[in-house]
Amino acid sequence: KSLKEGKAEELAALPLDERLKRRIIDGEKNGLDDDLAEALTTRKALDIVNDTLLDGMKVVGELFGSGQMQLPFVLQSAEVMKAAVAYLEPHMERAEGEEGKGTIVLATVRGDVHDIGKNLVDIILSNNGYNVVNLGIKQPVSAILDAAAEHKADVIGMSGLLVKSTVIMKENLEELNQRKLAADYPVILGGAALTRAYVEQDLHELYEGEVRYARDAFEGLRLMDALIAVKRGVPGATLPPLKQRRVPLREPKFEEPAGVGRSDVAVGNPVPAPPFWGTRVVKGIPHKEYTSWLDEAALFKGQWGLKGDTIEAEGRPRLRMWLDRLRTENLLEAAVVHGYFPCVSKGDDLIILDENGHERTRFTFPRQPRGRRLCLADFFRAEDSGETDVVGLQIVTVGSKIGEATAELFASGSYRDYLELHGLSVQLAEALAEYWHARVRAGLGIADREPEGLDGMLRTEYQGCRYSLGYPACPDLEDRAKIADLLRPERIGVHLSEEFQLHPEQSTDAIVVHHPEASYFNAGRAGGGR
Repeated sequence: KSLKEGKAEELAALPLDERLKRRIIDGEKNGLDDDLAEALTTRKALDIVNDTLLDGMKVVGELFGSGQMQLPFVLQSAEVMKAAVAYLEPHMERAEGEEGKGTIVLATVRGDVHDIGKNLVDIILSNNGYNVVNLGIKQPVSAILDAAAEHKADVIGMSGLLVKSTVIMKENLEELNQRKLAADYPVILGGAALTRAYVEQDLHELYEGEVRYARDAFEGLRLMDALIAVKRGVPGATLPPLKQRRVPLREPKFEEPAGVGRSDVAVGNPVPAPPFWGTRVVKGIPHKEYTSWLDEAALFKGQWGLKGDTIEAEGRPRLRMWLDRLRTENLLEAAVVHGYFPCVSKGDDLIILDENGHERTRFTFPRQPRGRRLCLADFFRAEDSGETDVVGLQIVTVGSKIGEATAELFASGSYRDYLELHGLSVQLAEALAEYWHARVRAGLGIADREPEGLDGMLRTEYQGCRYSLGYPACPDLEDRAKIADLLRPERIGVHLSEEFQLHPEQSTDAIVVHHPEASYFNAGRAGGGR
């Protein structure tokens, strides 16, 4: 007897109520409609949702919180919940003036294109009975407040991945203060660049209403439950305690060494000859050439939220399925624009030259305040050395089709597929960047000491480091405009937004530095997203 048949029998043996709850917990859609039809013969649709199905979702949240359930399975449960509610909806009569569980307006803040975190919050809240108004990405505060007024929102949720987004969230809270709306709208904030201390200490002091930090979608759900209970005056309802402010330690004072010159980076390394000067466009790169560069650990653990045995049992078969689908549905449009440019350095600046040796543009990079005092510019010949150096630049993309397919999955309620395809698209762009970076090293003739396997590559055991903008050695995203000016990426369908984000999202840029000592270092400033 197959596992599936065994599971169906096990479900069939349960009382109807238990069976419906188990369907939610197990993410099992087969036979759902029949069970709901049977339940409707004795109970109201709204009671089935509130008393049975939401109970199942509560268990899912508890299992996720205790580490017994992994994210893809949580999303499978949410899919069944959504399907069940869609089936029951025509049978629900809402009494006049009856309050729902509560309404939240969700948005990714102005200038930020990242929406996976916000969309996961949408999935979890909406499938736990809340009304979610999801405004999408790049939302100015005026649009957020208009929507909050229109939908009579109980709570506002703001999300963002970039360091700059944390500043915009602060400005948005100040705007709510100014408009005297803080008392009306408790705010939940989330995103990779935020910390609990920043939200629950600094922003809490600034905001005249309630502001809280949600590390993930389930903390968002717990906060929503608490905020609504407090707002509606439920006896005994309280909010979770805030992170206490610690007395800041006195920063030790470092004496700046006399003279702020170059670091001790060697200057006698040979300058390689590039295969050409200027730029080239390459389109239609076969997927098998770069899918072998996929960082599976980053995909399975980081993007898909899998761990342990589930990686072998679920992760690998799902990855094979997706790669087959991407091929058959033709969703990958891998393209690269890359180039080699003559350059010299001066202090903290890398100066890109034209064919006559005149300055074309310059990048200014931060220098470590102590230690080796490294700066990216140090890895290139100095202007007064009499020699000209070479720098590689690249922008890669897997195209916009895969992003469109991802958005369709979210819209249709295929939540697990949405999470997986989004995560895979991000890692495929990274794989393409790694693959092309290896081509650039070969083109510069510095690929003779390449490591054997992909693991060594991912640990950068080679000469010729690749730096993406927004990372600590080159944190200034505005430099993207200079790279775009040099490479003209619109030729491969990649555009720069006014906030210096690459569109489509599944695209990355990089500066390739051939110096043998070049490695990743922190220049003492926080960087943003990719």
